[in-house]
Amino acid sequence: MANCTSRWDPARSPITGNGSQGAMGCSRSLTKYYPPDFDPAKIPKLKLPKDRQYVVRLMAPFNMRCKTCGEYIYKGKKFNARKETVQNEVYLGLPIFRFYIKCTRCLAEITFKTDPENTDYTMEHGATRNFQAEKLLEEEEKRMQKEREEEELNNPMKVLENRTKDSKLEMEVLENLQELKELNQRQANVDFEAMLKQYKEYEEEQKRKEQEEDEQEIKAMLEQAQNQRLLVDSDSDEEPAKSRTKPVAKIKPTDILQEEPQPQSKKPKTESWERSVGKLNTKPQLAGLVTVKKQKPGPALANRTENQGTAANTGSFPTATGTTSSLGLLGAYSDSEDSASD
Repeated sequence: MANCTSRWDPARSPITGNGSQGAMGCSRSLTKYYPPDFDPAKIPKLKLPKDRQYVVRLMAPFNMRCKTCGEYIYKGKKFNARKETVQNEVYLGLPIFRFYIKCTRCLAEITFKTDPENTDYTMEHGATRNFQAEKLLEEEEKRMQKEREEEELNNPMKVLENRTKDSKLEMEVLENLQELKELNQRQANVDFEAMLKQYKEYEEEQKRKEQEEDEQEIKAMLEQAQNQRLLVDSDSDEEPAKSRTKPVAKIKPTDILQEEPQPQSKKPKTESWERSVGKLNTKPQLAGLVTVKKQKPGPALANRTENQGTAANTGSFPTATGTTSSLGLLGAYSDSEDSASD
């Protein structure tokens, strides 16, 4: 037989299937010896009190508030409670149990019991149960139902009235239900994706119309500004054209043959003189500077005037009608001085 103090060998363990002896060989025997004259009825029974308390682990079945310190104990908080069976209180053969817990703040004792009639718990001592609208509503419905049953037992006309009220109420409920069904069918037939797509298309159409209107307004404004600019330019062009236009005398075609060619050598000289010195043919500029002496015309002046007259008749020299050159005045003044000295 293997020694119990020997070291355990995993190779000889029955779990691996190797070795004939395992660890169970060293364990104690599980069988017990019963003598032939054994009588279990002679064994004395343990007498326990009926109101014996057990320690159990539970959670608070409802919200409550401690009367001692005012601490709130919420539903679902865990406690190590003491449980006992309530004496002389049974509902349809079901025992009623009482639980003892302690406040988490002041360690005051709080007790509550089971209520199998209402499938709930009732507060007994140490705390107050918080307000619960559902429970009060259920209690009120039960009270009204009980009163109605009592009235129907004693008054048959009340039974008829209650039946008519119930039938009317059922008809209203059915009508409301039918309306809800029709509404659900309408909503079921509606394609929300198509609605969203249509709405997007409508928004795009509105944006496109707005853009077109903006473009038309901008185009109209540009055309108006361009027309105003053209009008201003045409007015500015017409003014110098009017100032430049002069009445042209009608010339016969045969006049060209009668006119003599004018010398062109003096024109560049006069142009160069006007470019360097300036024009001196303006009478008002030198009218105050030159004074003409009133003398009798001498023979030289008479000859010059005769020559000028013949030149004017022949047309050999260019003449300016209506204007007298300042240089000509100066020349006439110097000739008069020479003739006076002679």
